[in-house]
Amino acid sequence: MKIAPSVLTADFSNLEDELRSIETADYLHLDIMDGHFVPNLSFGPAITKTINQKTKLPLDVHLMVTNPIQWIEPFSKSNPVFITIHVEANDVEKTLHEIHKKNIKAGISLKPNTEIEAILPYLDQVGLVLVMTVEPGFGGQGFIENMLLKVEKLVQIRREKNLDFMIEVDGGINLETSKRCKQSGVDIAVAGSYIFNMEDRKKGIESLR
Repeated sequence: MKIAPSVLTADFSNLEDELRSIETADYLHLDIMDGHFVPNLSFGPAITKTINQKTKLPLDVHLMVTNPIQWIEPFSKSNPVFITIHVEANDVEKTLHEIHKKNIKAGISLKPNTEIEAILPYLDQVGLVLVMTVEPGFGGQGFIENMLLKVEKLVQIRREKNLDFMIEVDGGINLETSKRCKQSGVDIAVAGSYIFNMEDRKKGIESLR
């Protein structure tokens, strides 16, 4: 299982050292929030570009925004591997198309209360499916156990339809929940507090793998 630390829980006043402390991870997960789709704000394309200049980790951009289509162009300039949008957002089909036009892998995400059926029409257009295992918007929440049923369903659909998207989970990841995620078929686990609260972040990353 690959690990993507969430930079949202890093100390931004000491960003370069924080990024260096997690350089053994597989991806760097960037939570972008607009204060409308979720009740919180994070940072924008300028900070993302700075982060990209200070790390060699491939970027995994998660747009928790109402109108993602307007953000594809500015965020594409940081050369992320993935840009993930929410199925609950506006203009999903058009936005996925815009991501592809930038030669970036598109991802689709769903909130805990959204049924898996909502993303089925898009599974052949994405390289990543992000299952939220907490309500999006804030770090440090508890893991919602039954979201792993969605993961197991996605593993089944991927096999039956011969698709090749990766399955990612985000929220409440720690040593115990990561084991259950791995058993369910998760490919990438996003972890914030668990990693950044550790003195030895590299050891924390390895423990989750």
